Amino acid sequence: MTEHRSGPVRSAAAREAILAATARQFQLRGYDNLTIEGIAKEAGVGKQTIYRWWPSRGALIAECLTDGRLFPVDFDIPVSGPVLDDVETWLDRVLAVLHSPGGSGLLRSLVAAAAEDDAVGQHLSEGIGVEQSLHTRLTLAVRAGELPADAPVDQLGSAILGAIIVQALGREEADAEGLRELVRFLLRPDGQAGSSA
Repeated sequence: MTEHRSGPVRSAAAREAILAATARQFQLRGYDNLTIEGIAKEAGVGKQTIYRWWPSRGALIAECLTDGRLFPVDFDIPVSGPVLDDVETWLDRVLAVLHSPGGSGLLRSLVAAAAEDDAVGQHLSEGIGVEQSLHTRLTLAVRAGELPADAPVDQLGSAILGAIIVQALGREEADAEGLRELVRFLLRPDGQAGSSA
């Protein structure tokens, strides 16, 4: 009975050690330099133990994302006032992560991982929940009459996320004011983005 129970306990401990080591190695080294060998060494397990549960390093990163091990902040967009205020509050949190030591590098590594492994891209979207959170908040703004009834909420969200990612990929500190101007332009309450007014 004791042996039967110790097996799952040992497995759970090994699994936790592997995920913790993956998150640390990813944050320290980035995706390009992340190896199964390095993760196994830090976790104190054999490579075969890792491959028993995850087929690739991308799958490991995907699970770390889902578990919330890579981002220590809440990326949900608040619903506490005008949509523009709420999105700018959220943007400030995102920028704080990007401006933190290694923040932009972490995002670049996630983009690289997502490009290599579709599961990472799916988990990046679902695990962090930014895309869904933007969609939900902008849809609420349409219902409240803050944005036009025909506002393309998915495209607006993609434009905001895309601008953040492009800046992070540029390896320069994100232009906070430029991103805020973009958000203000896209979420103009009159629905006249692109006009000269």
